[in-house]
Amino acid sequence: MSRAGKKLTDEDRVLWSLVAKSARPLKGRKPVEEETPKPAALEKQPAAAAAAATAQAPVPPKRQHVAHVLDRPTLDKLARGRLPIEGRVDLHGMTQSEAHSLLLSFLQRAHAGGVRYVLVITGKGFSSGGDGILRRQVPAWLSTPPFRALVSSHDLAARNHGGEGALYVRLRRKA
Repeated sequence: MSRAGKKLTDEDRVLWSLVAKSARPLKGRKPVEEETPKPAALEKQPAAAAAAATAQAPVPPKRQHVAHVLDRPTLDKLARGRLPIEGRVDLHGMTQSEAHSLLLSFLQRAHAGGVRYVLVITGKGFSSGGDGILRRQVPAWLSTPPFRALVSSHDLAARNHGGEGALYVRLRRKA
């Protein structure tokens, strides 16, 4: 079946222009000039298609807070035991909501007590056929507003402290 006889509808042309804006040309090729639909064609669009076209407009991404990772010398000192780990919390076997509330209260108490470095044990999460939900979620939680006031940085623990199933967390100094 040949496409030579078929023409794009005005809706298709609007959708194609949105797709074409997000595509990058291949190396050595010029960008395709987009065809602007006729004003009359835009007026004929159904309201749903017009709403979809405006909803697809690129939105500048919100600036997310990214927690800093521990610097290499500090990480080495923690791994070798030259910097004390002053607290540890084990989140094994907990649901996400239980782990979240326990972690937040633990970090608040540690921060209030002037503790600087703690170990958060999440586990690897592969034993029950899962994918380690706490292992993935805890670093994301540490970048959320309730934790930002407490946590300065975090990084994966050394193998002797749990490796990929644990995190070193540096707490902020008390103000």
